[in-house]
Amino acid sequence: MEELIKKIKNSILLSSEAEEYLISISKDKIVPKGSILIRQGQTVNKIYFVTGGCLRSYCIDKSGKEHTLHFAIKNNWISDYIAIHGNESATLTIECLTKSNIIEFNANEINGMLTRFPELEPFQRDNLERLFVSLQKRILNQLQLSATERYGLFLEEYPNVEQHTRNYHIASYLGITQESLSRIRVEKAKK
Repeated sequence: MEELIKKIKNSILLSSEAEEYLISISKDKIVPKGSILIRQGQTVNKIYFVTGGCLRSYCIDKSGKEHTLHFAIKNNWISDYIAIHGNESATLTIECLTKSNIIEFNANEINGMLTRFPELEPFQRDNLERLFVSLQKRILNQLQLSATERYGLFLEEYPNVEQHTRNYHIASYLGITQESLSRIRVEKAKK
């Protein structure tokens, strides 16, 4: 929790009352590797802040194929925001790829906190804007870049994630087959 408080204080002035309330609505958890925090199709009311470890969000399409949307590492937020803000069932599954340290929040309490402590609004808006920009860049990269270029960007954005993931996680994130990923790695190693 201290890391999150520090992160918030680096962005905004945080009153002691807001800090106490934030601590009161949070739950520090250590979650084992392989744990599922959200399952596609269920009701969602939790948001997670990662203080250690590696998680991923993914969906399974009608043909049973997995598509990785996001990896969450230290200082990242993760949830199914479509489900929370659209009042829908989860479209994503969130899985712990490693033993992970997370801070769990109830989405309604987070929203209530913003009403009660408006000073947190800029921090939350900044988080949402960064998430939106990240996802928009990812869409544009999928449309405009080669698989090799996307893999290079993946390595820059997630420098240590490869050691915690399986090849099919990365391939599904890049929108390519595992065989294509292997070819790209061989080509990259030759350079």
